[in-house]
Amino acid sequence: MYEDVSDTAVRLFLEKGFDAVSVAEVAAEAGISKPTLFRYFPAKEDLVLYRIADHEDEAARIVAGQAEPVAALRRNFLAGLERFDPVTGLCEVPEVLAFHSLLYGTPSLVVRAYGHMERSEEALARALGGTLDARLAAGQIIAVQRILALDNWRRIAGGERAADVRESAVRAAERAFGVLEGAVRGLLGEEGEDGEDGEG
Repeated sequence: MYEDVSDTAVRLFLEKGFDAVSVAEVAAEAGISKPTLFRYFPAKEDLVLYRIADHEDEAARIVAGQAEPVAALRRNFLAGLERFDPVTGLCEVPEVLAFHSLLYGTPSLVVRAYGHMERSEEALARALGGTLDARLAAGQIIAVQRILALDNWRRIAGGERAADVRESAVRAAERAFGVLEGAVRGLLGEEGEDGEDGEG
């Protein structure tokens, strides 16, 4: 049900524009009542963000039980680049490009997406220990992944082929995660052993 309603909404938003489509129109097109739709999706923006909601705790899942969390995330990101995973931004499938254009081109969706990233950061911080240092590390990790993916998407949206971008995208990811690994190890390996708030 969630996926069907979200797909219907995204199709309408892509056809007419996010602001031009009402929740009532989405509900009618999906064959449900407006109150029922709001039970599934409390806000109009959630109809779009549902597509990426299952990635919220992805970073936390990847680092769970890992002695070298950044290395695990690096391997995952590079594997995503290899298979042109939309999460890495390196995807030229027209439907994916259109979805990203909708997401990044609609101010209210951008604001809502930041909430998604904050929850990703919070989940990752908990997986890293929940201290202040863990929160600092999580913030850096999520930011690096977001910026790498956004840069890839912008290049693809600008007309470059994913296959042509991949080599430089891999180099950028290797460089960024290499720098990140040292920073996170400094936070979690030594200073991260302080009190619960990372102070003292």
